[in-house]
Amino acid sequence: MPRTIARTIAAGLGLMEFPFRTTAAFWRWVDLCESGGVDSIWQNDRLVSPGRAPVLECMTALAAIAGRTRRIKFGVNVVGAALRDPLLLAKQCATVDFLSEGRMLPGFGIGSPRGPEWEAMHLDPATRGRKTDEALEVISRLWKGEKLTYAGKHFQFTNASIAPLPVQTELPMWIGGSSAAAVKRTAKYGTGWQAGSETPETVGEVIAAIKAASAAAGRAIDEDHYGAAFAFRFGSANDPAVAKVIEHFQTRTGRDASVHFVFGDADAIVERIARYVDNGASKFILRPAADGDEDMLAQTRRFVEEVLPRMAQRWPRRTHIRTTG
Repeated sequence: MPRTIARTIAAGLGLMEFPFRTTAAFWRWVDLCESGGVDSIWQNDRLVSPGRAPVLECMTALAAIAGRTRRIKFGVNVVGAALRDPLLLAKQCATVDFLSEGRMLPGFGIGSPRGPEWEAMHLDPATRGRKTDEALEVISRLWKGEKLTYAGKHFQFTNASIAPLPVQTELPMWIGGSSAAAVKRTAKYGTGWQAGSETPETVGEVIAAIKAASAAAGRAIDEDHYGAAFAFRFGSANDPAVAKVIEHFQTRTGRDASVHFVFGDADAIVERIARYVDNGASKFILRPAADGDEDMLAQTRRFVEEVLPRMAQRWPRRTHIRTTG
């Protein structure tokens, strides 16, 4: 039975590795997402490609998507703030938001300790939490138009500022991660929280912890701004195209794909979304487990034609009634 809830449930699509054989197919996929009513497009962040698995550079990819589209929002789940210069990152996000007329959804995290970037770039992964906290402080102040002089342990700036500023008055700052430190970071800096591949039950526990920490800090995060993510496939885990996707996921995360992937039909996908909704999540990044141009397009087309209508029926959008006095 459809029921209207106080939150707006919406689903975007994300890429893990780059699954396409041609750039033309990638743009066909972007066009399908734009025309098909997908809420948002999400890009992973990977500077070094292990095993030569192709991964687009996230900020460049979002800038290109911004120019291709007019409606859809887009973001990174999540950019490794400890791997990048915060002044440049603040400027990139603001520029993309400005040129897209307010469709940027920045998400930030500390970066996986399993990532190859630490060794390749001669960086100490033990510093990633503290560097990220400094970076978020710098970025949030620059977005507000501050002329920033900052003396941190990892970053130093004198009279730094950016223009143009983001179009969005408060450019969202989604924070990733499920550790105690990530909860604290979200409560201090975040306007939203985005899960990685956590289970619905873990997502519920993290959301409860963030709400408690935010209240203690005198802040509140909008109920609509808690997100979850998982990979899906119309079909079976035994489909030939899935083996490589599962292998890359398990290598990157160290997690069991059988727990975190959904296989089957549209009802199976929607039921997994419902478990997350029941645990407090409202926004979703769903990643098609597909390989190759036609496979990726076919999986996405079925998502648009079968999942989105079921979601709209199960969680109707709130209607705003205008009254005059």
